[in-house]
Amino acid sequence: MTAPTDTPGSVTAVYKVSGMSCGHCEGAVSGELSELPGVSSVKAVASTGEVTVVSAAPLEEEAVRAAVDEAGFELVGKA
Repeated sequence: MTAPTDTPGSVTAVYKVSGMSCGHCEGAVSGELSELPGVSSVKAVASTGEVTVVSAAPLEEEAVRAAVDEAGFELVGKA
């Protein structure tokens, strides 16, 4: 996955996700979140449970929750 980058007009948000324990988990969460409209990069870190998302505009928390749920994990909330 691409590393978070700050481009003009972008929004960076960090979310806490429970249940990630390995690189495969990181990839599953990153893959689902990358499909959300406007998302330019996602970086998931299993050891901290944090997922950093860079998008063109703020994301709806319910959309983020649905994507994380689709990957098989639980969104705890914003970090």
